[in-house]
Amino acid sequence: MNLGRVREYDVLALTALIWFLGKFVRYAFPPLFGPLQASYGVSNAAVGAAFSGFMAVYALLQFPSGAIADRVGAVRVIAAGAAVAGVGALALLVDTPFAVLAGVMLVIGAGTGAHKTVAVRLLSRVHPLRTGRVLGAHDTFGALGGVAAPAAVTLFVAAPPALAALLSRLPGADWRALFVVTGVVALALAAAFRLHVPGRLPAGADRGPERDGPEPSARDYLALFEDRRLAAFALVTVAFSFAYNGAVAFLPLYLSQAAGLSTATANLLYSALFAVTFVQLVSGDLSDRLGRFPVMVAALALAAAALVGAVALAETGPIVLGVFVVAFGLGSHGFRPVRAAYLIESLPDRLAGGGLGAIRTLLMAAGALAPATVGAVADASGFRPAFGLLAGALALAAVVAAGLSVTE
Repeated sequence: MNLGRVREYDVLALTALIWFLGKFVRYAFPPLFGPLQASYGVSNAAVGAAFSGFMAVYALLQFPSGAIADRVGAVRVIAAGAAVAGVGALALLVDTPFAVLAGVMLVIGAGTGAHKTVAVRLLSRVHPLRTGRVLGAHDTFGALGGVAAPAAVTLFVAAPPALAALLSRLPGADWRALFVVTGVVALALAAAFRLHVPGRLPAGADRGPERDGPEPSARDYLALFEDRRLAAFALVTVAFSFAYNGAVAFLPLYLSQAAGLSTATANLLYSALFAVTFVQLVSGDLSDRLGRFPVMVAALALAAAALVGAVALAETGPIVLGVFVVAFGLGSHGFRPVRAAYLIESLPDRLAGGGLGAIRTLLMAAGALAPATVGAVADASGFRPAFGLLAGALALAAVVAAGLSVTE
């Protein structure tokens, strides 16, 4: 492997490590919903609203992070985001009222929100001929954070005696130590990225090509949605994001309360949802070879069918539900890198960072709304109607994507 290739994969490795940590801290919260409800005496709607706040701030950072990165460089934005998330995670060491905990979650959401839009554009510039494959690798490594988070929460909440003795020296609940470790690692990665990556980038990769005209305005970004195909695809991403984020936020509680599984089994299946993330390596590569839409339609259809099955057959036991969870994970993970590659190719280069950020703001805003919606519907009618709503949104995404595919 030549030196240039080593440098390219240096950048991918560090970018993916930060994304792993961002996903880890995000998906450490849903397995803690039960302990948080017990500790603070709050409802499903309250913990769902707190997580929605996390996701809302994450969503709001998509457009400004992309637009700012076009001006000051991707490296600075990614490093700053990791540092903010690290500081927020360290703040969870202190035992606080629930409202303060929710506020700290907003800070962590802001830090993690600065990463994905900027990272996608950076990696597409470093690997222009292997965009689908590289984004698949990046998202795969990030999703492994979702595999590790439930296991880590279980370890810290039900710690063995030796670890429990160490954790007992910390203030508040034992799970807070998990976020302290996360915060320290995040700050270390932020420093490494800021110091190491600039010297490893090909020329022009950080900010992209110089513009001949003035800086893009908000009207330029809004004008992107006048393209009907792009607007329709934005609908696909919004519906998918609503369904996916609502499902992953409450899947452990759904499996334990609606399906009657034990907490340990529910957390194991929750990890399985992320363990199949390696499908992104396959789906990204296949989309480079076969085209974006055939892969996206197949992935969305599989995810929709799996979620319908999990709702209709909720009481069939852990094996059948495990199959549905894995199928949902395969479809959902398989869709995401192809979606990102398609969007990068569809946007004009001078608007790529901010344009991708604008679309990700919409899809993540829908994702942020989902946990609060699911929590409210679950409190009013139960978890099965709430997950039925998510299945309908995912089916809509699959149908619209199929329509775009046949009219391409």
